[in-house]
Amino acid sequence: MLGVCRNQQEDPFCSTCSAFANTVKAVREGLVAFEAEHADGMTSLSPAFAALLEDARTGLASLRVPANPSGQKKAGNCRLPEGVCFLKASRGIIQKV
Repeated sequence: MLGVCRNQQEDPFCSTCSAFANTVKAVREGLVAFEAEHADGMTSLSPAFAALLEDARTGLASLRVPANPSGQKKAGNCRLPEGVCFLKASRGIIQKV
């Protein structure tokens, strides 16, 4: 999800969209919840997995979320079909895994 969010952060419309802001917030909260739920196992992670987790944590923290996001579909700026959002769809896939 970090890669998707980083990529969409560079898009002039996605980066100011409420869907982007809400997705970044949800992913950040999800990582915190995951770490809390698996706190016991976090101490025994291999160095490679610990580094991956740290990269995700710092990467998500570095994302720039708009102060006043607005719905880009409602504004007519998003060209994806109605009911389709790249960020929401990507998060949905991750949630099902």
